[in-house]
Amino acid sequence: MPSIFTRIIQGEIPCYKIAEDADNFAFLDINPNSKGHTLCIPKREVNKLTELDEASYESLMRFARRVALAVEQGTDCLRVGMTVIGLEVPHVHVHLIPLNSMADATFQKKEQLTPEEFEATAAAIRAKLK
Repeated sequence: MPSIFTRIIQGEIPCYKIAEDADNFAFLDINPNSKGHTLCIPKREVNKLTELDEASYESLMRFARRVALAVEQGTDCLRVGMTVIGLEVPHVHVHLIPLNSMADATFQKKEQLTPEEFEATAAAIRAKLK
C-alpha cells in the first residue's frame, strides 16, 4: 500500500506544493510546528533515510537545501531547522522548520493555519526559489 506521501506525489491527496524536481518533492506540513514548516521527500518511496542509496541521499539533501533557502527568505524566521525523524510516515521526509525559538523545533507546539494562510505561505516560499 502506498504511503500518504506517495499518494500526495501522485495527486491523489491535495497538498500545498512548494517545489519538485525529477527525484524529489516539497510541500507544506499540514500540522506545522511553525508557519512555513515544509517537508522534502524523495519521489521514490523509501522507508528510512539510511536505506537511500548515496546518490538519492545527496539529491534529497541538495534539494532540501534549495528549499530551505526559500523557506528562510519567504517566512519571518531567525533560521530554518532541519530534522529527519521518520516515525510518523514510512517514507523518508526531511522537516524544514522556520525557527524563532527552541519551542518551534520540539513538535509539541503546533500552528493552526487557514487554507488561505497555507496558500499565501506556499506562494511566498515558491517566489523565493532559485
